Amino acid sequence: MTRTARRTRLHGVSPAIVVVALLAGCAGAPTSVPTAASSPLHGTFAGSVAIGHNRVIFMDCRGSGSPTVVLLSGFGDRADIWQNLSTPSPDPAAVFSLAAGLTRVCAYDRPGTSSEGSDGVERSRSTPVDQPTTGEDGAADLAALLKASGLRAPYVLVGHSYGGDIAMLYASRHPQDVAGLVLVDALSPYLPDGLTAEQLSVYEALNTPKGAPASTERVDWAANFQELRAMRQLPEPIPTVVLTADRPQLTPDVLASGTWPPGVDQAFADALWSAQTSAQDKLAQLYPGATHISDTKSTHYIQLEQPRLVVDSIRSVLDHARNAPSPGPSP
Repeated sequence: MTRTARRTRLHGVSPAIVVVALLAGCAGAPTSVPTAASSPLHGTFAGSVAIGHNRVIFMDCRGSGSPTVVLLSGFGDRADIWQNLSTPSPDPAAVFSLAAGLTRVCAYDRPGTSSEGSDGVERSRSTPVDQPTTGEDGAADLAALLKASGLRAPYVLVGHSYGGDIAMLYASRHPQDVAGLVLVDALSPYLPDGLTAEQLSVYEALNTPKGAPASTERVDWAANFQELRAMRQLPEPIPTVVLTADRPQLTPDVLASGTWPPGVDQAFADALWSAQTSAQDKLAQLYPGATHISDTKSTHYIQLEQPRLVVDSIRSVLDHARNAPSPGPSP
């Protein structure tokens, strides 16, 4: 069932600014044994997939067809963010259900993520890990999950915010397994270029949970940017859509409505928005032939505010991937 998003995680335009009250740690993951009738491969599946090392990752899959679309949530968000809508919403259905009408679609919980449900905070259903982590850690977990689930490559990866980083890093490590990318206001490797050292420090502090349990998702942002800048280029172009928010969240009203860390003022918000705009242009240039859509009529959570745009982008990438000629035999 599609749920209306009850909370807004404000953000510095790329990964979400953590609202600490909503992040209360990570509960133990439920156990689930896939059956032939209901597994990551077939039917309606929502359960735990063992990836080794006494760890499980919760996965939710719907629909049928190929390539499989994998939805990667932004910083701090569980898989069910893709079943949410903003209030009000221009569309009656969320990305998950709409995309499941096109092909097999799966989303998963990273360790330490959370969402807000009717009974309060709902914590990640995946095994906790040591924090902080980076995009490379997330890409390694994704590789382990896809292998353990039995889902067959290639995949179309749809990554929001920090989830976009994980998608890009996975693609750079496993280019043969990725049929296409949809980057939903993904965190760009080039964002730090437009910020002073002091502003970058404020940005990182703004995106680090304070007072939350140790199991809460945290990212080593400096290391994450280094990984993004060092990632290998894809050997061949793949269908890619880059969606960029065109409405900032750190507006004067938002800045005036809350208590922010030192340094978060209008000058910082303006500098961050300028850096974000430039960084998104450079991000699109990383992928030759990519479609860059910057007229999104949305803030950072494009999948909540404009789900149809995200799904249309997924459909476009699927169509290109399905119509691509099969590689010929090796010489």
